[in-house]
Amino acid sequence: MHSELRRKVLLLSGLIGGVLISPIAQAQKNNSYKNVVGKTYWVNKPVDGGQVKIHLWRKNANLKNYKGIILFVHGSSMAGTPTFDLDIPGAPEMSVMNYFSSLGYDTWCADNEGYGRSDKSRNINFNVANGADDLTSVVDEITRITGEKSIYAYGVSSGGLKAAVYAQNNPGRISRLALDAFVWTGKDSPTLAERKKRLALWQSSNRRPVNHAMIESVFTRDHPGTADPKVVTAFADAVTALDDSMPTGTYLDMSANLPLVDPEKLNLPILIMRGQYDGIAAFSDVLEFFAKLPHPDKHFSVMQGIAHASFQEKNFQIPYHVLESFYSQPKPIYLG
Repeated sequence: MHSELRRKVLLLSGLIGGVLISPIAQAQKNNSYKNVVGKTYWVNKPVDGGQVKIHLWRKNANLKNYKGIILFVHGSSMAGTPTFDLDIPGAPEMSVMNYFSSLGYDTWCADNEGYGRSDKSRNINFNVANGADDLTSVVDEITRITGEKSIYAYGVSSGGLKAAVYAQNNPGRISRLALDAFVWTGKDSPTLAERKKRLALWQSSNRRPVNHAMIESVFTRDHPGTADPKVVTAFADAVTALDDSMPTGTYLDMSANLPLVDPEKLNLPILIMRGQYDGIAAFSDVLEFFAKLPHPDKHFSVMQGIAHASFQEKNFQIPYHVLESFYSQPKPIYLG
């Protein structure tokens, strides 16, 4: 009797590849995901009197319940599509772009210059400032195509730094900003303390090699067990299919040049997302950053059982839920 009950619970829960899928996600997998379509765009970014091409990827489901535009911004060691549109057969919910498209959002991600399908020709280290500059061209193109004046944004790790620098320098273009695995000063970060030991390497070269072992270390360095090995392998496959090396600029910035963002200049609704085991986003560091944010609509979420790369981990439904709650929050009636 107990074994039969357990079997029914597992069937109802939708246990796929060791990842527990909720009934809601299972329903979306069976219905809404089939309506999601993707399209590539190329953005011309002006540099040094010329132009470089930035790869932009869009996914939506053409649903009537349109909820707005989300731009996802990737981190230091992987391009946009592996991070936000991970393709695992039988588990379309592992793509955050699929998930939010199925809810009615128009989702976008870009490969920063130096990453993925975007231009890699310039002999520079593609640092945070350069990534934030990419977003100027990217957001301009998204708003031109859609006619929207402002959009939602999400940035993970150094992608959060890029998105925050962009928002700081371009008030009004981002209406709600989510910062996941974010770092402010780097104080008390064990991962950055280790990275600083290799500072000379980041200073001496514009690129660093990336392979399966390096990608897998992202999921083991903080707290082994937070991610399903099958998902990690699929993620590493997707990353290395596009790149065999990554720029050193964001590593150098996070090791030697923090802080890059002034929280008092970010006067917009902000969500800080911090994995319980994240070795980069030290709790005290991001909490101090959070306290200095001037806008009254601000949120701080600690995500249980999650390390650094929240969308690829076993508890991925937690960041999905936290993020959707932030973007769908009703506008206040009373402002004081």
